[in-house]
Amino acid sequence: MIIPGKDNITEGTPILQVKNLQTDFKTHKGVVNAVRDISFNVYKGQTVGIVGESGSGKSVTALSIMNLIPNPPGIITGGEIILQSGRFGEVDITKLNKTEQRAIRGDDIGMIFQEPMSSLNPVFTCGDQVMEAILQHRKVSRKAARRKTLSLLHHVQLSNPEGIFKSYPHEISGGQKQRVMIAMAMSCKPSILIADEPTTALDVTVQSNILNLMRKLRDEHEMSILFISHDLAVIAEIADYVLVMYEGKIVEQGTVWDIFSNPKHPYTKGLLACRPRLDHKLRLLPTIADFMEVSEDGVMSEKYSQRYNSVGEAILKNVVSQEEINERQLNLLRKPPLLEVHHLKKYFPIKRGMFGKPKDFVKAIDGVTFQIYPGEILGLVGESGCGKTTLGRTIMMLEQPTEGDIIYKGMKVNEMSANKLRSLRKEIQIIFQDPYASLNPRMTIGEAIMEPMRFHKVLENEKQRKERVLELLETVNLKAGYYNRYPHEFSGGQRQRVCIARSLALNPEFIICDESVSALDVSVQAQVLNLLNKLREDFNFTYIFISHDLSVVKFLADRILVMNKGKIVDSGYPESIFERPKNAYTKNLIHSIPKGNLEDIRKAQLERTMKKPILQKA
Repeated sequence: MIIPGKDNITEGTPILQVKNLQTDFKTHKGVVNAVRDISFNVYKGQTVGIVGESGSGKSVTALSIMNLIPNPPGIITGGEIILQSGRFGEVDITKLNKTEQRAIRGDDIGMIFQEPMSSLNPVFTCGDQVMEAILQHRKVSRKAARRKTLSLLHHVQLSNPEGIFKSYPHEISGGQKQRVMIAMAMSCKPSILIADEPTTALDVTVQSNILNLMRKLRDEHEMSILFISHDLAVIAEIADYVLVMYEGKIVEQGTVWDIFSNPKHPYTKGLLACRPRLDHKLRLLPTIADFMEVSEDGVMSEKYSQRYNSVGEAILKNVVSQEEINERQLNLLRKPPLLEVHHLKKYFPIKRGMFGKPKDFVKAIDGVTFQIYPGEILGLVGESGCGKTTLGRTIMMLEQPTEGDIIYKGMKVNEMSANKLRSLRKEIQIIFQDPYASLNPRMTIGEAIMEPMRFHKVLENEKQRKERVLELLETVNLKAGYYNRYPHEFSGGQRQRVCIARSLALNPEFIICDESVSALDVSVQAQVLNLLNKLREDFNFTYIFISHDLSVVKFLADRILVMNKGKIVDSGYPESIFERPKNAYTKNLIHSIPKGNLEDIRKAQLERTMKKPILQKA
């Protein structure tokens, strides 16, 4: 029986034993110890969560178990990976030949990779790719493999298995692609499923559905899951046991209850504290640096920082009082609106008649009206396809509106000439979702930040512009010495800071942030959100902050608009949206947010106990 706060150990032999695993990569700068002497067990029917930031070694651990480390430059230099294989009995995966390794993959261990679009072959249909996995491992006819594939697609809760079977990956949504990947991984009924960040960057509702599906498949098939994520709140939704990884090592492990109720390591405390809260409005999000010392070159040590001793202390010292919230809301509304949107529509034709006249449309924006006030952060939230990104692009006039008006400082933006629009874009900037795609890989970050200044003839000469770029780098907490580095030399969070610096180069008043933190680690996300908040306070910027994550929007926004199918279905202050949502769609978004609180963990563990008394310890 599972008892919160106590270890629950399964009897018998673990289905997977990782013993003193060491995986290294040879680089031009020397050997990188990606995984350093880690050990853990996985039992039948158990879900083990591995959590940590990018670079912590969690994905390399998964690839090592699958024996998919590219050699060169990577190699498993030590340890054992003992698997109870249905075909081979007890084996050490590291000692198998290539034919035996291929047999293990699929038969005994299935894997769901982080990005389904890059994992699926774009030139084959989804059905053909699932069939290929079945034909590779089972001696069946193509007809039988097709029947099995359709059954799997139905089993992973795809509503139109025949249609998905015939579809190519680009023709289906992110959530559907992930379900196809799960069907492929489940095709040969593996005893262990490795899920490497399977819900990262998905809408919270799609993420919730994927987690529910994985729980259902685990319980039905008594399958073990190794679930990898950077987000402890997601881990809390599915895991029984948690491994916290940092710089290639396991720094803390325990039951999910133990990790959340009584974290010991400062890194674990930082991961727990940096997630946006639903129960409090915070002035700043705590970061890992608040719990661990950080050297000048950005390397963290395992020594405690003196700032906070516990997660609770970090939260309570940053809570904003309701009086402060009310006062800010009143002050914002005293000024005339900076931007007004009236009955805005943007339709995309999808079907045309004989003479090219549109017959049918996708109504991406369908009669949207709202105002935003100087210095305000307006949160725009909704699932993929709801129209929020199109709304941001249309306000920027990167898309021509079908109907309606966009009024900025009393001027109708949609009636401006091209020259006036170019001039206006000095005041209105946008930060896109993918910082790597937003930066020219052949241009140094200094040149990238300076480019819009040259185009708009900001400042008198190159020397002044360079000085301004160096100031901007320091403003976004990057070193001036990074000026001559290229985008590939930075982490995702650092690249996003470069994009923020570039958006500030023209001294804008109004910034649109389009999913600008959705693909970042929660710890890096906290740093970027804090930076955006600080810039708003220092320079009185006005933001539209677009996101699919209501918890992130709640932390940052003064008001929230909820979009669905091109319409605003809910609006109001964050507190009222969360406490009294008017629309069923909003309620579903809120319900889908992974909470990671102790009460939910306790309920989940009790539910697991009722189904089957299993688990634990590494």
